[in-house]
Amino acid sequence: MKITRRDFLKGTATTLFLAGFNLPALASSSRKKNLVVIMLRGGMDGLCAVPVIGDKNFEKRRKSILIENAIKLNSDFALHPRLIGFNKCWNDNTGSIVHAASIPYTQRSHFEGQNLMESGGRTPYQEKTGWVGRAMKLANLQGDGLALSLPMPLLLRGIPKNNNYFPGRGRLPRERTLELLRSVYAESSEDELLEMMNYIKKRKNEEMMGGTMRRGKRENKNLARQAATYLRKSDGPRVAVFEVNGFDTHAAQGGVDGSHTKSLVEMDEIINNLKDNLQEAYKDTIILTVTEFGRTIKQNGGNGTEHGYGTAIFMAGGLLKKSQVHTDWPGLKRKELYDGRDLNATIDARSVYASAMSTVFDLDFKRIQKDVFWGEDLQDLSDKLFKA
Repeated sequence: MKITRRDFLKGTATTLFLAGFNLPALASSSRKKNLVVIMLRGGMDGLCAVPVIGDKNFEKRRKSILIENAIKLNSDFALHPRLIGFNKCWNDNTGSIVHAASIPYTQRSHFEGQNLMESGGRTPYQEKTGWVGRAMKLANLQGDGLALSLPMPLLLRGIPKNNNYFPGRGRLPRERTLELLRSVYAESSEDELLEMMNYIKKRKNEEMMGGTMRRGKRENKNLARQAATYLRKSDGPRVAVFEVNGFDTHAAQGGVDGSHTKSLVEMDEIINNLKDNLQEAYKDTIILTVTEFGRTIKQNGGNGTEHGYGTAIFMAGGLLKKSQVHTDWPGLKRKELYDGRDLNATIDARSVYASAMSTVFDLDFKRIQKDVFWGEDLQDLSDKLFKA
């Protein structure tokens, strides 16, 4: 049976990962700060989520999939009207957007793009660790972790003792699930998969952390609620990673109620429920999104969009400096587009992620730049986006 990346992207539900348990003792004056990463798999359309206002070049290229009744954020940008939870964050000055950003990858392959969005590198499959895992190791967060997935996502690799558990009703995944995993995580060895299977068998009767199942279905509000419960504990995890699929909308992307919107709403539910359930810990949290690439400016013949380049990053939490759309806007005239078809990326998304981790892990930006991102030419955005 041949399984494609697109089959997997459309066929799986939201999952949750927790890491950074058993912290080293914090000084009484220290604050526990949390990082939540939401991986938006499939290529989130930044111009669907955060459309530009009054640009005729944009409007004429998306006649059938324009977002109507968008919520005005400022004179230049609006917010998708279904992103109600994020709008609440925006209104209380804890929601921000970085627009026209992307990881430095332009080849439009899901396999390669998702590998790089997790590794933080430039060459697909070259790195075996993820940028969050490396930063956690740099910050000496080497306690036990739990990943509700099989295997551990690349994003969190690089820190010892992070365990794996695939949620299920006390039984091993079916062969189709394993086939999907083998296809999606092609770089993982059979020995690693077998090791994960043995671990699942050992843990299958233990209490499942994260509460991901209810009547056989995962619900975003339950995932976010459980993540918040653990994140707000003084000795709980400092990192949570969610995965939301379904952004690969080559057809029937639609407008306000289209398939892309459905995935955006999943993201929004996670943000909203984290905000509500983190309680006081919300003020010491950064929530941010990552995706492999954006979508084309022009809609295709199936009322969808193709793989693109520039996109948007959503951020929420009390550690944000203020609500803002931070961008070096490139414009949407044909000569301003990447390859004449995509929103150009003028901000390296890794600059945002390095700045966020500098804030949460109390690490100097230059250390993260050097030891996590190999000395890449990244911009320190800490003072512009986050509180000290």
